Amino acid sequence: MSDHEEREQHRATGSAWAPFTHTVFAVLWTATVISNVGTWMHDVASGWLMTSLTPSPLMVALVQAATSAPIFLFALAAGALADLVSRRKLLIVVMAALSVTTLILASLVFTEKITPGGLLLFTFLSGTGAAFIAPAWQSIVPQLVPRPDLQSAIALNGVGINVSRAIGPALAGAIIAAFGIGWPYLVNALSFLVVIAALLWWKPSPPEESDLPAERFWSAMRAGMRYVRASGAMRATLIRAVAFFLFVSAFWALLPLVAREELQGGPQLYGAILTAVGIGAVAGAAFLPRLVRKFSSDQLVLMGTLGTGLVLVTLALIKRADVAIAACLLAGACWITVLSRLNISAQLALPDWVRARGLSIFITFFFGAMTFGSILWGQVASHVGISYTQLIAAGGSVLAGALSWHFRLLQDEGLDHTPSGYWPQPLVAKDVGLDHGPVMVTVEYRIDISDTAEFVTAMRELKASRERHGAFAWGLFEDVAEPGRMIEYFIEESWVAHLRHHQRISVLDSGIQQRARDFHRGGVDPVVTHLLAPEPGRAPPVEPIPARGSIQ
Repeated sequence: MSDHEEREQHRATGSAWAPFTHTVFAVLWTATVISNVGTWMHDVASGWLMTSLTPSPLMVALVQAATSAPIFLFALAAGALADLVSRRKLLIVVMAALSVTTLILASLVFTEKITPGGLLLFTFLSGTGAAFIAPAWQSIVPQLVPRPDLQSAIALNGVGINVSRAIGPALAGAIIAAFGIGWPYLVNALSFLVVIAALLWWKPSPPEESDLPAERFWSAMRAGMRYVRASGAMRATLIRAVAFFLFVSAFWALLPLVAREELQGGPQLYGAILTAVGIGAVAGAAFLPRLVRKFSSDQLVLMGTLGTGLVLVTLALIKRADVAIAACLLAGACWITVLSRLNISAQLALPDWVRARGLSIFITFFFGAMTFGSILWGQVASHVGISYTQLIAAGGSVLAGALSWHFRLLQDEGLDHTPSGYWPQPLVAKDVGLDHGPVMVTVEYRIDISDTAEFVTAMRELKASRERHGAFAWGLFEDVAEPGRMIEYFIEESWVAHLRHHQRISVLDSGIQQRARDFHRGGVDPVVTHLLAPEPGRAPPVEPIPARGSIQ
């Protein structure tokens, strides 16, 4: 059997391992696993080191908060940056900076000069690096595999994290016990170099050239936020993410204290518990393709939520190391199930031009919920104890899962975000400055009065499409003197923003517009007019000219 036939067979059977037939994905995945082993060793060392520096539950929980807070604070800016510059170069620069920062931390630990505040500072810096890595890294996945393998590739990225979680904590526990607390930091600093080497080896295809200037940073951020705000699929994904991560953060934030105080264990037990989480996640990912064929994403997320609640109850009520390890196997399977379904829903909702920005917003909500939750559960545990806190979080997770059920996640519904070229270039009387604006576009429809209700429903869907692409105002009006004559308008920031809108209209958007256009009865095409706000003291550079023959 040829390599091509083997790849096709993998896809036909829905194999979870099909992305490994693509060399670039396999190399980058392997390098990332090696680096993540170092990262998990780093995280285990930090959690354990803080319990040695201070026994305060709040300070221990703040290690998790210091990891996730920078991602909450900086992920959106990082996503905009990743959509504006080379994602590969951005990853190389940030990982090099992280390697240097971690070497400095290792030297402070080796010389016993580290303090609780210093550890939180370096944890915050490490989290800042992760904030700039995460959107860029997730957004390059569609470049590494074809679309049929995308879901498996996203799941395998989660598997990679959990393979490293299965290896890193156990390795960290053994190294800390044998050599000292500083060595995991040194290993992590060196592990970044493996990913840098893999990225230098990878030569991605050059992006398609545009005749328009690159977006500016702040306008790119605004465009990303507008897209997500107007995307029902992204809103549902974010709501489901917060409902899960806010409560599951109690599991992660209190785990070092469960190992040390509730189970009276050492770093080896803590490493074994985290290893169990990793093994459970790998096993869960292996069975996930079968589960996907039987259950919807919404059902899988609910099952993962209920399973996590059961884990928290078990840890709260049964103080045995073997039971804790078994519960953490289930926790890992639930974690990878929920995280992969939420990530896939976000990926399917986003076109490439805004992918990193959209994913950065998903990551912001993810880590925002984890940060707030870590602080919240640390405070609660300081007042009522670890076990009661876990029971409260378990009950909250079940309630939040039930309340968020009607916010449905995307399946692989064949949503095509490929640019369609559906809009022709607008007609203008003379050259228009790219920064000139705002721009108002009007579209005149003539419909049968009996179709009004259905037309308005179709236009609501079209409104969301306009807003995803940058419209900050939209309206639909009917002529009182001529029933059935409908005028739609939408307004965008500038002429260049509108030209980008032309370039980005996808196959999905063109279908939405065609459904609205099908109601038009007043000629071949609705009449489209582009209008620019006049500059003070100057004549308008463009006269309103109807652009017939195009649907905007």
